[in-house]
Amino acid sequence: MKLQAKLTLGFVLLATVMVGFLSAMELVANMEARFDDTLERAETLKSLASRFVTDTLNSQRAKPLAEALRDKILTEYLVSLMANAHAILEIAVVDPTTKDVLADSQPQRVGEKAESYRDFRALVRNTSWYQKFKVLFGNDNYQLEELLGPSATPVIALQVVVAPAFIRGDIYPALKQSAKLAIVSVIMAIAITFLFSTLAFRPLGRLARQLDLVARGEYESDKLIAAKPASDEVSVMSSKVSLLGQRLRGAQFEVSDLRGNIDRLLKDLEDAVFIFNREGRLVFASGAVERFLGKRRADLTGEPIAAIFPLSTTLGQLIEQAGQTSQPIRNRRVPLEPHGGVSGPAVVLFSVDILDALPGGTKAASGLLVRLRDPEAQRQIGRELQTADRLAAISRVTSGVAHEVKNPLNAILLHVEVAKAKLARGDTEVSPQMEIIGSEILRLDRVVKTFLDFTRPVELKLAQTELRSLVGELAELARPQANAAGISVHVEQEAVEGVEVRVDRDLLKQAMLNVVVNAIEAMPGGGELRFQTLSLDNTAEIRISDTGPGIPPELRDKIFRLYFTTRKQGSGIGLAMTFRIVQLHGGAIDFSSEPGKGATFFIRLPIVT
Repeated sequence: MKLQAKLTLGFVLLATVMVGFLSAMELVANMEARFDDTLERAETLKSLASRFVTDTLNSQRAKPLAEALRDKILTEYLVSLMANAHAILEIAVVDPTTKDVLADSQPQRVGEKAESYRDFRALVRNTSWYQKFKVLFGNDNYQLEELLGPSATPVIALQVVVAPAFIRGDIYPALKQSAKLAIVSVIMAIAITFLFSTLAFRPLGRLARQLDLVARGEYESDKLIAAKPASDEVSVMSSKVSLLGQRLRGAQFEVSDLRGNIDRLLKDLEDAVFIFNREGRLVFASGAVERFLGKRRADLTGEPIAAIFPLSTTLGQLIEQAGQTSQPIRNRRVPLEPHGGVSGPAVVLFSVDILDALPGGTKAASGLLVRLRDPEAQRQIGRELQTADRLAAISRVTSGVAHEVKNPLNAILLHVEVAKAKLARGDTEVSPQMEIIGSEILRLDRVVKTFLDFTRPVELKLAQTELRSLVGELAELARPQANAAGISVHVEQEAVEGVEVRVDRDLLKQAMLNVVVNAIEAMPGGGELRFQTLSLDNTAEIRISDTGPGIPPELRDKIFRLYFTTRKQGSGIGLAMTFRIVQLHGGAIDFSSEPGKGATFFIRLPIVT
C-alpha cells in the first residue's frame, strides 16, 4: 500500500474515531440527563403522594389504617399522578411489616404482597455510565422508598417503582441524530482527506523524484532550483535535497580521490592491507597483495573472506576466529602457504583489527582490517631505527664535547692576541698569558681524553638477569646513602615474576646508580626515592622517581649531553654515560618531570623470550 493511501486511510480512521468518540460522549451525556430527569420526577411524585397520603390519614383518624387507605379519592389521586409519570410503573402504599399493599396506583394490586427493589437514587448518583447503560437494556426495576410515621416504628412505606428500560425509548432520537451526524462527518472527512492528500503529495512526489536522482548520483541544476522558490516547508526540503545531492556527488569525488591517495600511499609499502565489510566481503585491498597472495587486487574486490583466505589455511582459521570472538590479533607469526606459484615470504606477521560501528549504531562490528607484513622487512626497519638512534646519541655526545672544546680554544686565542700585542709594544713580559695558555691546553687535553674514553668500544658481558632481583639489589645499594640524607626508599615490583633481561649486570647497575645519585643529591632536605618495575608486552621497564624540585623545561634537551651539569662540582659525564650504556643494551632511557614535583626516569629494556 502506498504512503498516500495509508495516510488517507489513517485520516479517515482518525476522523471516524473522533466522530464516534464525540457521539458516544453526547449519548452518554444524554443518558445521564434522562436518568437525572427520571429521578427528579420520581422524587416529585413521591413527595406529592406522601403529602396526600398523610392528609388522608389525618382526615380519617377514627378509621383503622387499612380502611382509611382504601379511600377512593386517594386511589384516584395516585392514578392521576401516573398519568405523566414516564418510566415510573407504580406508586404503592405498603405495610412495612407484612409487605401488604394498602393503596396503589394500580387498584388491582391492593392486598397483594409488595416486592422490594434496589434503590434508584443510588443507581443514578453512585454508579458509572457503563452500569447505567447495562441497566437500560435489562428488565430490572428500581424503587424510591419513604417511611411515614415515627422513625422507630414507621406506620406505612411509600414506594415509587421505576423501570429504567423505559428510558431507552427517550434516548433513541438522540442516538439517531448522533448516527446521522457521524455519517455526515465521516463522509466530509473522507472528501477533505482525499483533497488534502492530492494537494499535499504533489510536492512530495517531486521530492521523491529528486531522491531518485540523488540515488543515481544526479542532481537538479542550480537554475532549476532558483526557478522553484521555497514557499513552504516541502519546497524548502526539496531545495535542501537538491543541494544535498550536489554535496553527495562532491563527497563521492572526494572519497574517490582519498581512496586513490591512500592506495598510492600503501602501494609502495611492504605490507598488504585488506578491509572487509560486515558481510565479510573485501571492499579495499592495497600494498604488496600480489607478493603475498599471488593475485591482482582488482580480481579480489567483492570476494568473501573464505575465497581469499580459505579456512583450510592458518590465516583463514585465525580470521574466522577473530570475527567470531571480536578479539583483535597483533603481529602473530604465521606460516604463509604458497599462492599461484608466487614465492612470497615463508612467514608473515599477521594482524586483525575489529572495525567499530559508527557512534549511536549497533554494537556489532562493521568489518575487519587484515594486515600482512614481512618480518625481514620489519627487522630491516628496526635496524635502521637503531642506527638513527645511535646517530642521535652520537650527535648529543659530540655537541657536548664541542661546547667543552670551544671554551679553552677561545681562551687560548684571546691570550695569544694579548701576548702578540705586548710583544708588538716591546713588552716581553708575557708569562701570565703563557701560563693561562698552558692551563687551557691541559684542560683541552683532559676533555679529549674523556671523549676518547667515552667513545672507546665497551665489551659487554651479557647474561640473562631476573628483572626484579636486579632492581631489588639496586635499591639496597642506594638505601644507606638515602637513609643518611633522610630519604625513604620504596620498591614496587609490578613486573611479572620471572621476567628476565639480557644485560651486563654490573655495567647496567652502574648506569642506574648514576640516576640514583642524581636523585638523592636533588633532595638535600629529604624526600622519597621510589623504584618500580613493569613488564609491557616485550619490554621491561624500570622507573626511578624522586620528589625533588624537578627538571626545568629549558634543560630537557641537554641533560644527556656529555659535560653538561647544573652542579658546581658536577662533571657532566654520569647521565651521558648512562645514556650510552642503555643504548648499548638495545634499550631506551627517557624521563618526565614537573617543576616542584620531582622527576621520573624510565629505562626500557627488551625482555628475553
